[in-house]
Amino acid sequence: MVVMAVEIERKFLVVGDDWRDGAVPSRIRQAYLVRDPGRSVRVRDEDGRITLTIKGPGTDPQGRSRSEYEYELPAADADGLFALCEPGMIDKTRHRVDVAGRTWEVDEFHGRLAPLVLAEVELDDADADVVLPHWAGREVTGEPAYTNGALSRRA
Repeated sequence: MVVMAVEIERKFLVVGDDWRDGAVPSRIRQAYLVRDPGRSVRVRDEDGRITLTIKGPGTDPQGRSRSEYEYELPAADADGLFALCEPGMIDKTRHRVDVAGRTWEVDEFHGRLAPLVLAEVELDDADADVVLPHWAGREVTGEPAYTNGALSRRA
């Protein structure tokens, strides 16, 4: 299955633990075959579902939009693909939280990236209004240091 789309999202640092109420968790490990500033190729294992994701450069000044192509792969390919990746694997728990009709993804990082917690919300339009939950702290959308590719270098 191929998902072709433009990814539009906003990302925030998370303040406190109130987001945990009603959150649905999944475990993710991910690494990068390519993690250049304008493009990345990622391998992800989310609770046994393996995907290869290719992301292009941002298409708006705020860094909210970019092209994204995602392919589901056979689970048997996971270890071989991870072995080809650059050093630095991200280990995180993703919690899905519903807020005002939108699903927020709250990523709780483990290992060397702990205690970092980031939340992102995907949008249909870069200028869409978003009700920010009280636990959404400083917005870091478009800040290169908070991309998963950059974080993987520190993992």
